[in-house]
Amino acid sequence: MTIQFSTKIFPKADLQNAKELKSSLKTLLAQTSDCLVLAYSKADLDSFVGVKGTKSKSGLLAELDLLSGGSVSHAHLLGDLDAQQASVCVLRGDKSWVASGIKAKRVLLLSLGDMRLESERSLVTFSKAARAALKALSSSSIENALWFIPSFALGHRADFIAEEVRLTIQYAGDQSYRFGVRQPTMKFKVKDKADAFKHLVFAGNNECAKDLKSAVEQGIAMVEGMHLAKDLGNLPPNICTPTYLGKAAQGLSKKVGLKVEVLGRKQIETLGMGSFLSVANGSDTPPQFIVMRHQGGKVGEAPIVLVGKGITFDTGGISLKPGEAMDEMKYDMCGAASVIGTMYSIGLMKLKKNVVGVVPTCENMPSAKATRPGDIVKSMSGQTIEILNTDAEGRLILCDALTYVERFKPKAVIDIATLTGACVIALGHVHSGLFSEDEGLVDALTKAGRASLDTVWRLPLDAAYQEQLKSNFADIANIGGRPAGSVTAACFLSRFTEKYKWAHLDIAGTAWKSGAAKGSTGRPVPLLVNFLLEQK
Repeated sequence: MTIQFSTKIFPKADLQNAKELKSSLKTLLAQTSDCLVLAYSKADLDSFVGVKGTKSKSGLLAELDLLSGGSVSHAHLLGDLDAQQASVCVLRGDKSWVASGIKAKRVLLLSLGDMRLESERSLVTFSKAARAALKALSSSSIENALWFIPSFALGHRADFIAEEVRLTIQYAGDQSYRFGVRQPTMKFKVKDKADAFKHLVFAGNNECAKDLKSAVEQGIAMVEGMHLAKDLGNLPPNICTPTYLGKAAQGLSKKVGLKVEVLGRKQIETLGMGSFLSVANGSDTPPQFIVMRHQGGKVGEAPIVLVGKGITFDTGGISLKPGEAMDEMKYDMCGAASVIGTMYSIGLMKLKKNVVGVVPTCENMPSAKATRPGDIVKSMSGQTIEILNTDAEGRLILCDALTYVERFKPKAVIDIATLTGACVIALGHVHSGLFSEDEGLVDALTKAGRASLDTVWRLPLDAAYQEQLKSNFADIANIGGRPAGSVTAACFLSRFTEKYKWAHLDIAGTAWKSGAAKGSTGRPVPLLVNFLLEQK
């Protein structure tokens, strides 16, 4: 991680308490830093300028103005101070600051908007402000900043603090990510200039000290998992092979103590995973079946299982894809990358829960040994599958993995896959598709998505759609035609999940970006981490 994060506690600092306001500001301004970040509301600005119904020159901005030799008044005179949400104003120190004992070189004032309005008090609106502040910090010569969390909690519930801190770290990590930094074997020269900004200190008081410390630790772990997922997704397919993914997972055993097992072709054959192997048969690169265990909970406690689709390159097989943008099919293993990244995150934070990550991984290639349209294969569950399109391969490797995880007697199973282009047509690049008949899982995943702004949207899983998967020659066909393609794909998977609670996330539209911003997004690692943190 390029940016370092830490915490600092000022026990009595409280900008909400009028009696403590001046002394709190003095304490914060006396800290040596390139920039002190403070948030203010429209009510603070109204009090400062003395609009009708308010006392002139009072409150946070007024006290800061007095302590900083009129710098707030000067900024307001220049029109730099605004009540509009996410407005940024940077005050720069001068000789008068030094004479007054101010050691902060700058103060970044960030508007939270009108916190008296319910619509302004949300994580979505907070995220806009946080992004604006981080952009301002990174687009200058600032190397370190002191971010005073209590000033951001104006009008918010106390339990928003952890979510705000994790989100801020998530955005800072996104902003600082550079492909190639963690991949020395690539000898990749980073083209754009690295930001000068290196260290963000989250400051708080006694009231939020405990929540702040744990939130920063969780945020750091989550970003490390996101960075790993991004690196795996962005690596070229000649390097990030199934074998490479297996070694990456095994590397986590040493780093965070995961128990990792990687099964090869013979073991996969012994398990009877005929559906999985039908996809792998066309490639000379051997398939792998990766099992990662995080034993943070009680012995015998039912685990939550994450299953990630790991097609390290998808040509479509005999049902060959068009050549345009086929290079992006290296991202067809982003479900696997998100599971490996999430397992790394929870290992770093020593999550006190049992979690199992399972990744079936192979290439989907055309060759004389490749599966043909019309072939029938037998899955690990015993169900036969008529393969009508070899480009609908993700479900073929996932179905055997979903049967395999029955042995863990899971509390719940979530599979994550770049499964269908139809989901991109339905939801674009904003929400991941969520399919489940378990209301508890739907609610928990939806809530976790909102908390991380890594959002999901529920799509139907009605039994009526199963009709499209009928086969004259096998138990089930692997496609159901063009109508409701993402739904019938989920319906196919549901046939293999009857023994446990299950949810399917289709991340085809959210796992990576195309065009000038091309690259892996690291989604849905934030969603999965927040989901696991909230599980009882």
